[in-house]
Parts: sequence; structure tokens; C-alpha cells
Amino acid sequence: MQRPKAYAEHRFLGDKRTQIAYDVDEVENEAVITDLVASEQVATFGPDTAAEARNRGYRLRSA
Repeated sequence: MQRPKAYAEHRFLGDKRTQIAYDVDEVENEAVITDLVASEQVATFGPDTAAEARNRGYRLRSA
């Protein structure tokens, strides 16, 4: 999927409501990311890695 315009520089996006992180480059169901961005409950990570998402307590999930 193409990364959302507001988060074009971020590969991993987290959902603050559920503590789930998504790898946007691997997501098959675009609706999940669209809904997340619309909710405005998005977390980004620096550095933008799966390891950093896990360090912050997020579980990686593919959609």
C-alpha cells in the first residue's frame, strides 16, 4: 500500500488505542491504516523500526 501523505516518512505506525503497530509497507488491508489515520490516534517511532515500536510497548500486527 502507499503510505498516507501525512506519514510518508514513516514505515511503522502505531494505534494508541490498542497498542498495535503496523508495518505500512506490508499491510494488505488498506482500510485498517485509513481508519487509523482518520482516528488521529497515530503514534510514530524514532527511529522508525519494529524494534523501537516494541520498545514502546506496541505489538506488531499485519493487517
